[in-house]
Amino acid sequence: MLHIVVKSPFERNALESCLRLAEPGSPILLIEDGVYGALDNTNVAPAVKSAMADHPMYALDADLKARGVADRVIDGIEVVDYEGFVDLVVDKGPSNTWL
Repeated sequence: MLHIVVKSPFERNALESCLRLAEPGSPILLIEDGVYGALDNTNVAPAVKSAMADHPMYALDADLKARGVADRVIDGIEVVDYEGFVDLVVDKGPSNTWL
């Protein structure tokens, strides 16, 4: 199952809940304000880095660029374009969106 996190981890606990409840091996995609969870040197970065041992992690390039943070992504998080987003939904579906 693909897990899609939409909300900022600094405003809601969606990312925290997703990391706690997602089955090992399930990919996690960060979009919209959820991309803030992909940033290095934040208070959520250690949890994200730890979760990367069990979950492939992705962040949507357009949303990173729109927020001016594309250069701050944690090493190992794969940045995908819209085509990559669609591929994840098709290949890893069904999906669960965390708000």
